[in-house]
Amino acid sequence: MPIDPRTPVLVGVAQHTVRDRPGPEPLDLWERVAREAAEDAGAPGLLGRLGSVQVVYTESWQYDDPCGRLAERIGAPPGHRRYSTVSGTAPHVLIGDAAARIAAGELDAALVTGAEALATRRELRRAGEHARWSHAADPKPPYGWERPPAETELAHGLILPVHTYAMLDTARRARTGETLDRERADRGALMAGMTRVAAANPHAWFPHERTPEELVTPSPENRIVGWPYTKRTVAVMEVDMAAAVILVSAGLADALGIAEDRRVHLRGWAYAEDTWEVAARPVPGSSPAMRAAARAAFARSGVGPEDLTALDLYSCFAVAVRFACEATGLSPADPRGVTVTGGLPYAGGPGSAYVLHSTAAMAGRLRAAGGHGLVTGVGMHMTKHAYAVWSTEPGGSGEYSAEPVHRAEPVPIRDVYEGPAGVVAYTVAHGRDGAPEVGLLAVELPGGDRAYAHVRDADLIADAESRELVGQKVRLAPDGAVNVATW
Repeated sequence: MPIDPRTPVLVGVAQHTVRDRPGPEPLDLWERVAREAAEDAGAPGLLGRLGSVQVVYTESWQYDDPCGRLAERIGAPPGHRRYSTVSGTAPHVLIGDAAARIAAGELDAALVTGAEALATRRELRRAGEHARWSHAADPKPPYGWERPPAETELAHGLILPVHTYAMLDTARRARTGETLDRERADRGALMAGMTRVAAANPHAWFPHERTPEELVTPSPENRIVGWPYTKRTVAVMEVDMAAAVILVSAGLADALGIAEDRRVHLRGWAYAEDTWEVAARPVPGSSPAMRAAARAAFARSGVGPEDLTALDLYSCFAVAVRFACEATGLSPADPRGVTVTGGLPYAGGPGSAYVLHSTAAMAGRLRAAGGHGLVTGVGMHMTKHAYAVWSTEPGGSGEYSAEPVHRAEPVPIRDVYEGPAGVVAYTVAHGRDGAPEVGLLAVELPGGDRAYAHVRDADLIADAESRELVGQKVRLAPDGAVNVATW
C-alpha cells in the first residue's frame, strides 16, 4: 500500500574496518563510509541531496568543524549540521533526529556517520609520535561530556565504565540470587555466543570464536579489569572503524528510483534515562528506564519481542545485555542471538559510534531475511537507553521524539559520611598487572541516602572477591574527600 511520502526510510549503509596501521584519520573514514553508503543505496547524486550531515563524537581527534569539513569533502549542500556529545546512544539520537526532521518535512535526506582511529593513535604513542591530522581545533574544545561526573565520583575514582558497570552487575547478581560461580558461567556462555557471531563478521575487530573458559578465566593475557569482569569480556575501544547510514523520505526514494529491497523502516523508537550516578539508583540491580524504553519502542512499532527476526542488544559489558534481556522479556540464550555484529568486545566498540555498526548490520540482515529487528543503545554509566525497531515492512506510529519516556528520580548522595552503612553494589579495581588495587562500593546510609567508599585493606579486598558482599554491613570513615569502608 502507498505510504506517506514524508516517511523516513533507511536506504544506504556502510561499514569499514582498517586492519593496517597507521590508518586514516577520522575525516577520511567519514568520507569513505559516506560515499559507500550512498553507493549502497544505488542512487547516484544522493550525497548532493543531503539536507543534514550529522557526526558522532570522535575520541580520536578534535576537528575545528567536523560536520562542515565532511560536508565539504562529499559535496553536500548547506543545511542542518549536528555533532554529538559522548554517549553510546549518540547514533540513536542522531538517527531519531534525522527521522523526525524528515517526517516533519524539514529535509529529505540525512547522513549519520562516525569513526574512530584509536588503534592508530595507540600505535603512534608507542612509537613516541603524535598524530598530525587535518583541521585541528584551536583551542582544543572541552571533552564532549553531556554532563561531567559528580565530584564525589571523581574523588572515589569512579569514572571508568569498567568499574561502574561491574558494580551494577554485582547488584543485579545479588538481586537475582545468583552465586558467583553461576554468574561467571552464565557470562562465559553469553559472551562465547557473541564470539561466534564476530567470527563470521568480516568487519569484526576480533573475528575469533572463543570458549566460555577462555573468556572468563583470569590469566596474564586475560586479566581482571573490574571484578568480576575479565579483559576478554569488556568492550574494546582502541579500534580503527567507521560506519554510516543514510535516511531519506519515501518520496525522495521514489523520485531517485531507490529499489524497495534497499529500504528499511524505523517503525519504533524510544529513549529513557536512569540516574547519572550509580549510587543514586533506587534499585541498582535493574533498569526501569530500559524497560520503559523497550515498552514504548514496541508499542510505537506495532510489533513485539516475539515478532523479531534479529536483535542487537548493546553489549559493552555483560550487565547491559542482561538488563536488556530483562527489559524485553528475552533469554540471553534466545536462539535468535543477542547480536548481529558480535558485540562491542569482539566486533569492536568504536567510542560512541557502535550503534551505527549494529544498525548497518541489522539493515543487511533484514534486507536478506525480511522481518523486524531490534537495535538498542546504552550511554554513560548505564544512564541513557535508546531502542529502535527496524523493519522491511512500513508501519508504526511515526514518533521519533528524544524526550525521555522515563527519567529516574535519584536517591540523594552524601559526599562524605562517618558511621554504619550497607553495601548495595561493588567491584574491585585491578591494575594492569592484574593485581587487585582497591574495592569500590556504593552503600546505603541510615535514612536511605547513598554514598561511595573505598576498601583499602588487602584482606577485605580478598574477602569481597570471595563471596556476595551486597548486604554486608560496613563502617565508613572519611579520609579527606574519600570514604573508607571496613567490616
